[in-house]
Amino acid sequence: MNPIVLRPGEVSLADWRAVYRGAAARLDASAAPLIAESAAAVERILAKGEPVYGINTGFGKLASVRIESADLERLQRNIVLSHAAGVGEPMPVPIARLMMALKLASLAQGASGVKPATVALLEAMLAKGLTPVVPAQGSVGASGDLAPLSHMAATMIGVGEIFVGETRLPAAEALAQAGLAPLTLGPKEGLALLNGTQFSTANALAGLFEAEVLFRSALVTGALSTEAAKGSDTPFDHRIHALRRHKGQIETADALRALMAGSAIRASHLKDDERVQDPYCLRCQPQVMGAALDVLRQAAATLATEANGVSDNPLIFPEADEALSGGNFHAEPVAFAADMIALAVCEIGSLSERRVAMLVDPALSGLPAFLTPKPGLNSGFMIPQVTAAALVSENKQKAYPASVDSIPTSANQEDHVSMAAHGARRLLGMVDNATAVIGVELLAAAQGCDFHAPLKSSAALEAVRAALRARVPTLEDDRHFHPDMELAIALVRSEAVAKAAAGVALPGVTEAAA
Repeated sequence: MNPIVLRPGEVSLADWRAVYRGAAARLDASAAPLIAESAAAVERILAKGEPVYGINTGFGKLASVRIESADLERLQRNIVLSHAAGVGEPMPVPIARLMMALKLASLAQGASGVKPATVALLEAMLAKGLTPVVPAQGSVGASGDLAPLSHMAATMIGVGEIFVGETRLPAAEALAQAGLAPLTLGPKEGLALLNGTQFSTANALAGLFEAEVLFRSALVTGALSTEAAKGSDTPFDHRIHALRRHKGQIETADALRALMAGSAIRASHLKDDERVQDPYCLRCQPQVMGAALDVLRQAAATLATEANGVSDNPLIFPEADEALSGGNFHAEPVAFAADMIALAVCEIGSLSERRVAMLVDPALSGLPAFLTPKPGLNSGFMIPQVTAAALVSENKQKAYPASVDSIPTSANQEDHVSMAAHGARRLLGMVDNATAVIGVELLAAAQGCDFHAPLKSSAALEAVRAALRARVPTLEDDRHFHPDMELAIALVRSEAVAKAAAGVALPGVTEAAA
């Protein structure tokens, strides 16, 4: 995978995704003058002798406390150490690396006042595979992601721990092994490192990237379920959706229709089918999945903007030698985006579970009860549907908006916070749940289509069935179900299900939002 060159303010979602997937990242050389000028501006601002928040004052509620020049370096070290107060399991390395890259691109825009050496160390840590051990809990998503980013910053001064590959080492030891020296932070630098929304944004982006895989896979399994139930593709007629005008709905319907094109199963019941309409879980796929697509794209647009912005405070404006205090650290945009992703993920899984429930019910699907040739002696897909229901219910609980909550902090100085951090952090767990539901649907839909042999589905859907059947045979009699489910879930998670439907253009999330 080629290294990603980060042009501050201009990084695409595709590039952020590549970093999350493991690509190396480095700064574009054009950022160097901006960084140097910003650091010089801090020195000129200090020379004025005026109190400037975060540079020669205390922090938060202690902003009115003036700090003497001799203590400015100690002030920055103290804020990092005191704010490194997170708890819980370490954030996953891929997300931590993405957080580092986001911080690197933010600092490089020349509005944070950090020295070139500070940016260079962060860049070197990324290049050499040194990932800070960052406890994942402790941010309320305002005043920046203070605790997690402080743990990152602490490793840069030789405190805390660093992952080197799978090995967890003391930070000073890891830096020394890599030929790097810990920093002595200058004025403003500690605050610049720990102030910002990069933890929340990294988690939200990770959730978005995985949700895109989930969405595309669910389109494929939805089409396969429609085939298994001998459902109609008439509800996917382009003319229906053009009248409503929602872009996501139109693209979803077009994709579903393309996935079923040329199906002998569909052709077998075009005439003389007594059913007038299919259940909503089949018929309303464009309306539900299309709405989810639109919401995911809106979240993607918000996160693309956030990832390319500067969420530090105060901000340095070298052209005027000013440090302006504001509130860019407030992660409300990220919180809203994370909540939107959560809602979409929840609904994608919910609709899929309803299709599984439909398939195992002979009164609705016309298939043998619980998709087994010998119901009664065999239970077939009875309990996988129960598992899917349990996972959907869990996601419904997790989908409650995080952004509507706020608990004042810092002695009421920070009296409204976004809760973006845990709102974003919950997303991967929700996607995992929904991915398992889609995996169950993949198994159930393929099993349903097996009952229609020798009739075959479309070329695209038969390729998907073949990819599954290469790993999981048709269920003739009950067997240990868990291994089958794990194999199917792995296919969904790896995007193999969506990729198997070659020749059909499935709507994307991140590219459309770019």
